[in-house]
Amino acid sequence: MTASAALAALSLAIWVHLLVARGGFWRQRSEPPPDPPARWPEVVAIVPARDEAATIGRAVASLLRQNYPGRLSIVLVDDHSSDGTAEAARAAERGLGGARAAPLDIVPARPLPGGWTGKLWAVSEGLHHIEESGSSAEHVLLTDADIEHDPGNLAELVARMERGGLDLASLMVKLRCVSLAERALVPAFVFFFQLLYPFAWVGDERRKTAAAAGGCMLIRRAALARAGGIARIRGALIDDCALGRMLKQGGAIWLGLAEKTRSLRAYPRLGDIWRMIARTAYTQLDHSPLLLGATLLGMTMTYLVPPVLSVLGGTAAILAALGWVAMTIAFVPTLRLYRQPLAMAPLVPLVALFYMAATVDSARRHRQGRGGEWKGRVQQREPA
Repeated sequence: MTASAALAALSLAIWVHLLVARGGFWRQRSEPPPDPPARWPEVVAIVPARDEAATIGRAVASLLRQNYPGRLSIVLVDDHSSDGTAEAARAAERGLGGARAAPLDIVPARPLPGGWTGKLWAVSEGLHHIEESGSSAEHVLLTDADIEHDPGNLAELVARMERGGLDLASLMVKLRCVSLAERALVPAFVFFFQLLYPFAWVGDERRKTAAAAGGCMLIRRAALARAGGIARIRGALIDDCALGRMLKQGGAIWLGLAEKTRSLRAYPRLGDIWRMIARTAYTQLDHSPLLLGATLLGMTMTYLVPPVLSVLGGTAAILAALGWVAMTIAFVPTLRLYRQPLAMAPLVPLVALFYMAATVDSARRHRQGRGGEWKGRVQQREPA
């Protein structure tokens, strides 16, 4: 066997393994809603927000409109916004008038202390507020300021939490997919995330795989306190997965796909998505040049070898083409989920190349002292 045929065979073997032995990550199955619990516990929603005037109104309104049978209150933590975020939230509350059911508190965050990422400090401020208020809420919903919740979202999450005895129930919300850049690159973000963290494995107590999606996380308050609280992960840039790992050490967690709850965050240009990837990709690799090299090699074998070798002819081309077909088949369900043309499925190698380049740029930014740059803040990993 030639060297090219051996490479093609290895790439094909990788894809066969991913299709049959990686938790069915590519199938995009939605689980049926659980039965209602015997009682509906009190929930406090915490929304950290920094310069989110463009989306906060719709996000807050969607929380105020929740069809939740239990008691719900909302705490918006205004993280030193300069664009009228708090005012936009109040305007949304006034716009609902008597239709709103949940009270809304707006809390200004204190100055960011050293060792904390901005978002986790804002979450901590929200948790501090509900502790000070003497709230008896059993669950906390951590949700971003750009998430528009379906009216039944919280009730379904709580039912899943109570029926499953979970400490964390999280949803990968439907990401915005409108601009040309979003349509080309956003579905692959979900595909790659599920490849890294197969949802079936996240919910399997026998496996160590743990993750969460930061836009929508329902947490059992007692479990969070038992695990050491938010302060335990205060320097985590990828805070949702860090929280998932922390809570799975002591209990059960669940991660699913949302059909109707969605993100309002817009990425209109290629550069916007590039910066989104570059912000955290190197952190995902623990800032390790060795892991970066291994990741690039693995992605080359998985995504780039099939199209490159498929044009050579002979055995290598046949094996490479089969690998490319397997890759295409795996991506089709994600394109269907996002209602994108299935003709885009064979273009996964180009999308993977874009993500690889942004990952390299993430390492470059970290070395320049610009790691985790977001909303005017640079957030590096906390020193050991």
